[in-house]
Amino acid sequence: MNGPVGEIAVPRVTEEAAQNSETERARILLVDDDERNLLALATVLEDLGEVVLAHSGEEALRHLLRGEFAVILLDVYMPGIDGYETAQIIRSREQTKGIPIVFLSAVNKETEHLMRGYSMGAVDYVFKPVDPIVLRSKATVFVDLFQKTKEVERKAAHEQALMDATIRANAERLRAEQELRRSEQRQAAIIQSLPMVLYLEPFDARDRGPTYVSGDLHAITGFTFEEVQGQPTIWNDRLHPEDRDGVIAAIEARKSNGRSSVEYRWLCADGSYRHFLDQAVLLKDNEGRPLEFAGTLTDITDQRSLESQLMQAQKMDAIGKLTGGIAHDFNNLLAAVIGGLGILEKRATLGNEEAKILGMTRRAAEQGSELVRRLLAFARRQTLEPKPVSIAALKESVSDLLTHTLGGLVSIEWEITKDIGNPFADRAQLELALLNLIINARDAMPDGGTITIAADDRSVSSGEIAGLAPGNYVRLAVTDTGTGIATEYLEKVLEPFFTTKDVGKGSGLGLPMVYGFAKQSNGAFRIESRVGRGTTVELWLPEASEDGASRDVPKKSEAVAVDSDVRPLKILLVDDHPEVRTTTAALLEDLGHTVFEAANGGEALTALEDGASECDLLISDYAMPHLSGTEFVRRARQISPEIPALIITGYAESDAVRDRPEDVEILLKPFTPKALKGAIARICGEPAA
Repeated sequence: MNGPVGEIAVPRVTEEAAQNSETERARILLVDDDERNLLALATVLEDLGEVVLAHSGEEALRHLLRGEFAVILLDVYMPGIDGYETAQIIRSREQTKGIPIVFLSAVNKETEHLMRGYSMGAVDYVFKPVDPIVLRSKATVFVDLFQKTKEVERKAAHEQALMDATIRANAERLRAEQELRRSEQRQAAIIQSLPMVLYLEPFDARDRGPTYVSGDLHAITGFTFEEVQGQPTIWNDRLHPEDRDGVIAAIEARKSNGRSSVEYRWLCADGSYRHFLDQAVLLKDNEGRPLEFAGTLTDITDQRSLESQLMQAQKMDAIGKLTGGIAHDFNNLLAAVIGGLGILEKRATLGNEEAKILGMTRRAAEQGSELVRRLLAFARRQTLEPKPVSIAALKESVSDLLTHTLGGLVSIEWEITKDIGNPFADRAQLELALLNLIINARDAMPDGGTITIAADDRSVSSGEIAGLAPGNYVRLAVTDTGTGIATEYLEKVLEPFFTTKDVGKGSGLGLPMVYGFAKQSNGAFRIESRVGRGTTVELWLPEASEDGASRDVPKKSEAVAVDSDVRPLKILLVDDHPEVRTTTAALLEDLGHTVFEAANGGEALTALEDGASECDLLISDYAMPHLSGTEFVRRARQISPEIPALIITGYAESDAVRDRPEDVEILLKPFTPKALKGAIARICGEPAA
């Protein structure tokens, strides 16, 4: 039985058990085939103990299987197994060989027969007719001997039980002491490993200085206990200037309220500020007079860092959702603008000045479209076509693009490890991301310098880098030796439209676009910078498997010549935005098609059911209330199977767009008349040779 540490459970021989043992009567086995002899013998011996009668050797052996006997009185001559054979069997069994056997015999008093009996295990002979006094005297000797033996066994068992209990008690006490020592060692090890120290500090000390410290103070602060004691003003001197006044006030207040809990930044020996949570309570003596403060100093730097990262991630996610929604509205507006400009250009007769103004307007709209694409990249809503990208080919294409961009003051050095793997990403977006990073690096070095682009393979285990799943990655790092970015701006540089450049020299969308591209590619974006020393931006992208083609890459439609003519079609156009719907309908009519318009999917399905099911093509916006474009196409094909379809969208979740029939193409808003004509040609035209 288990008990609390320090309380030893000692098993005892109970008084009742001892009494039962002492009152247990000896048993005498009488074996004779004559019932009269058995009754006579039992009468003589009944007060000596419990008399058990057996009428044969077989019955006697059965009794011996069920218990102990002090003595056996055994008739020599019996039918079946006689006394000699019975005695021989009794002596051959381990459990019964020690029981005294007294032979009862009416004949054969010769020495020969006596010796045979003794050889079979008898200890004595009693001859019939039996003298009761002699029989009783002989039996008494064996009964007394049996009881004495049992008494000795009881005492030995009792002493052994006491000895075992003592041994167990000592072992339990030793185990308790060892467990206590192990517990103390564990507690000391836990305290030593935690980012925490326990301290005692005098109540009336002028300067803060502990008189006792438990824990690894050096690991937390970089200072030993002796160094802290030797510098009375060290705590106050190293408080962060922004925290000092509030912290000192809280420490002073604890003398009156008896407790304190304050968080502050403290300058450690390595020159870095760490966040500490300092908590203490006042200890008093028996008379209620204050003695000292007992407190804990906990390093919560990692906790605050994780909280900051979480808040930043939540903020970026919220900004991304807001940005994606804004991009959707802008795309609809730009689709109407660019489509309207295309109609004007085709239908109106313009002079040189008017054509120039129209061209300027179109370029402005296209720049707006590019701005929206960058917003979508940050919001991770752009459509990507990932595939294995050769780093060597990437280097060549990026170098060609930068030939006339960097100028003579900036040089580029590539550091690519041998046998590097291929990142699995959208090549065009990866090139654009690298260009953004390199141009940012150039702008950070107004007096010139070197931009280093490193590429290597990295393996990431679970939890090693936040946001990255375990696996193999290709790391692309762009490093400059420029002005660097101040610490307080490092998190903000990923927010759209935030820039450290002068007014008019940056849109604030370069780094956010790269960040969004990395996240959408299941990779990671990391930035490190020190003012006056430069900046390193890392792009981590998943490494393509050996069978890169097995990845889910969006299928391309069969190549169709964009300029090929398509026969006039009957087109059902569905868009909930009136301006975009009107402009798109006009573009389609200019291309020679007949257009039926519907403001939503339900209205379009009704038109199909009412007889317009003979149309040749469905063109539907994706994001519409109640019924999305993909769901509309599915329902429409239940009415008119195999009808070709085109989905146009200014904003869509990538997963939702993928959830469409394989033969339905996507056309992103804003689109030009040429892009619309090409999409229709790919869907309804003949494949180009």
